[in-house]
Amino acid sequence: MNRPLVAILSGAGISTDSGIPDYRGPNGLWRRDPEAEKLVTYEYYMGDPEIRRRSWQMRRGNRTLKAEPNAAHRAVAELERSGVPVRVITQNVDGLHQLAGMPARKVLELHGTARSVVCTRCHARGPMEDALARVEAGEDDPPCLECGGILKSATVMFGERLDPRVLAEAIAITKACQLFIAVGTSLQVQPAAGLVGIAADRGARLIIVNAEPTPYDDRADDVIRTPIGAALPDLLSTLHTGRDQ
Repeated sequence: MNRPLVAILSGAGISTDSGIPDYRGPNGLWRRDPEAEKLVTYEYYMGDPEIRRRSWQMRRGNRTLKAEPNAAHRAVAELERSGVPVRVITQNVDGLHQLAGMPARKVLELHGTARSVVCTRCHARGPMEDALARVEAGEDDPPCLECGGILKSATVMFGERLDPRVLAEAIAITKACQLFIAVGTSLQVQPAAGLVGIAADRGARLIIVNAEPTPYDDRADDVIRTPIGAALPDLLSTLHTGRDQ
């Protein structure tokens, strides 16, 4: 018997228990330091060497590469290992779903990954840790070692478009799923937020797990406000046994 496909859209809220701050919540980074948004805005980054220097220094202090998966990430991976068809569509760039044991091929990173860098000229890629080691060694704005072009995090900055192939796959998964869970996301950023509407329009059961209200709460079959670290494992455990089918 075919088991229903579960699609999980995860946002920053799923990683806060791992020590990674969110961006748009009440204590989010952009609310605390609006100037920080310039450091991840493509136009500013490409046009201003000082912005790039500050951006690299920000990455040096970023806890993302040192973060460990938490109970919510592990619960998603455990659900996949139980045999339930699961696909993760994440707005996060931290790679914690994969570190928790979710197969990389079953994780779509809508906004790229902070664990790699990419050259804006020749598109060569490499580990973020290698680039940060160069910054530690004294390079304020390390250029691409292949062509000398400007390096950036392999994330989708403000002002950049999502990879159309990744977005198309996310839409296909959303249309195919029977259960769509949006967890830890404000659902304010398009086109990722629009996946929720697509799922609802296609008749999927929609569950939203988020501390704050979202624009899609009125379309959800269930809205859960309790902390994600407890709420998501409890919710997903019902799918192991089929109690929620």
